[in-house]
Parts: sequence; C-alpha cells; structure tokens
Amino acid sequence: MALNFETLQATLVLYGLNAVFAILLFVLGWHASGIAQRFVLRVLAATHRVDALVTVFLSSLARYAVLAVVGIAVLQLFGIQTASLVAVLGATSLAIGLALQGTLSNLAAGVMLLLFRPFRIGDDVEVAGKAGKVQALSLFMTELITSGNTQILLPNGSVWGSAIINHSTYPGTGEVKVSFPDRAGRPIKRIGEQLLKHLREDSRIEAQPAPEVHVSKVVDISDAAHPIVELTVSAKTKPTDADAVRQRLMDLVTAVLTDSGTARPEPSQAAG
Repeated sequence: MALNFETLQATLVLYGLNAVFAILLFVLGWHASGIAQRFVLRVLAATHRVDALVTVFLSSLARYAVLAVVGIAVLQLFGIQTASLVAVLGATSLAIGLALQGTLSNLAAGVMLLLFRPFRIGDDVEVAGKAGKVQALSLFMTELITSGNTQILLPNGSVWGSAIINHSTYPGTGEVKVSFPDRAGRPIKRIGEQLLKHLREDSRIEAQPAPEVHVSKVVDISDAAHPIVELTVSAKTKPTDADAVRQRLMDLVTAVLTDSGTARPEPSQAAG
C-alpha cells in the first residue's frame, strides 16, 4: 500500500498545531489557576470573618477547579472523548473510595469542620471522649492539647460524628455553688471557716470575689429548737475549671461535715 505523503503531512500539521495550542492553553490555564487562587485568597482574607484554614482550602479548591477545566479542554483538542474518560475515572474513583473508605470519611468530615467551624483554634472543647484546647485542624486530623501539655490527635470522622462541647463559645461566669443541709446550733461558723481555708489554698479559686459560706434558707422547722438550714458555699473560678472545682468543693463539704460529726450530706450543686 502506497504511503500518501500529502495526507501524512496534513495530519502532522494538524496535530502539530493542536499540540502548540494545547501547550499554550495549558500555560494560560496554569497562570489562570494561580490568579484564581490568589483572588479567592485575597477576597476571603479581606472579610476577616473566614478562618485561615478555610481560606487556604477554598483558594486551593478554586485553583484545581480551573486546572481540571483546562485539562478537559486540552484533551478535546486531540479528539479524545472526555465522556468515556470521565466514566473510567468515575469507576476508578469508586474503587479507590471503597478501598479508602475510612480515610475519605475523615477527609469529608474535615471539610465539614472547616466549613461549619463548630470550634476554632484555641477553644476549650470536649469531643469524642477527650478534652483539651484545639491546637490545629487539618483535613484529616484534629489536634488537641491537654492542660498537662499532652498532645491528642483525633480523626476528623470521630470528631464530626460525636457530640462537641465547646466551653469557649458561650463562656459562663465560672461561679460554682454547692448547697447542703445542716442543723442549726451546730458549729456552722467553724465548718464555714474550714471550707474557706481549703478554698483559699486552691490556686484555681479566684481571690475576688472571695469565696463565701452563708445560710441560704431554712429547710425544716419541725424541730423548733434545732431547725434544719441550708448552707451554700460559693466560689469563683475559670469556666474551664468549674467542673473540677465543683467536685473538689463537694468532696470538701463531705470531709468537713464527717470530721465535725455530721451525717454525710447530699449536697446540691450549681455553676454558672
């Protein structure tokens, strides 16, 4: 079979021009993707309302979206049917997704955490059974640091799929109150002094306003000689220390009343 040089020459010229156009298109698309990334980065940074992690994520997403469109256009210049290619890529992505199901769930959870921001860097949180201050948040992991300077790394899937307690979103007053009954006439003043002594030694208790012990109400006056009154112990602390201080306060009440010969109380508790 004779070789048709004119047809070969026309084919080479056609594909050569397509190759040149493809290279130019790729170069222009590369620069356009960089421009899109910088534009999104500047716009989101100018609002001062979007977290830095979300800004970086969305700007990178804009860049790769432009590159994906440019890649499809380059393939079409060479006559490649992108519909079939997309179908093959879809099947491949499905197989990879099934193999990396756990990893991709962490990735999806990371995207949701970055978009909805249930907590921010520096917040004191309790999540997935762990408590600490948020140190970093990436697409796959959430990093917490405890009060003992211990690092905790949590997969984003477990963070997004569990209840999140954020102590920094609506910080309370940090006021802790514990109330307990006792009979009037007992050495209530001495009991109060003992409790205040222990509270002043606790570094978590704030000096102002000072802790106090007072009779909050009369509970039972059936015995006129020795009515039962309610003593309330109150102290001010940081909101993040409120639970620990409350438990410490209840233990002190039990110990002091036991030492004074009073039956073990059933203290009620409250914290702001």
